Amino acid sequence: MADTSMLVRHPLETRRTLLAELSAELDGVALELEAPLAAVDLRLDPAGPGPAAVAEVAGGPLPPQPDTWTGLAAGQALRLGPDEWLLTSAAARPEDWEFGLDEAAAPFGGAAVDVSAQRTTVRVRGASARPLLASGCAIDLRPASFPRGRCAQTLLGQAGVLLVALADDDLQLFVRPSFAGYVVDWLVDAAQEFRRPS
Repeated sequence: MADTSMLVRHPLETRRTLLAELSAELDGVALELEAPLAAVDLRLDPAGPGPAAVAEVAGGPLPPQPDTWTGLAAGQALRLGPDEWLLTSAAARPEDWEFGLDEAAAPFGGAAVDVSAQRTTVRVRGASARPLLASGCAIDLRPASFPRGRCAQTLLGQAGVLLVALADDDLQLFVRPSFAGYVVDWLVDAAQEFRRPS
């Protein structure tokens, strides 16, 4: 039987040490890779009982407004559009997560698809996290405009990301693996201005 252990290797694993070492030299910013998540793209009519039925399986409510997120038992529900959510779990197996959510959504004309390999996540934390990201992002990232509970699909540098406000000083980036190296290299370059004086 073939060894599939390398198939779950983090797409940015070679940059993990670089980010840890750089973060130790920065003032008010820390960059870190997150463990892979089970992720499901859910398409469902937001009207009617469908969202409530899916919420029971997901382990928490689906956010009612686009560009917002809510916490689930072991992850997040992010509303990406009028009838689209991204549901994540740090505890579920992707195939089980997809099956259970799809089974809950199907009676209401919805569908859930496993997209776990479609994105990887990077955390940007610290008092200078928002200024760092704002240097390459066109949306207003001030806490008053982009508070905890908000998310947005936007560009960082030239790459598409899903940006999530977890707290005033804690932001999460979902990025496609094919652009992840570029995004991390952009973060490393932009973070140079936050280095502590030697």
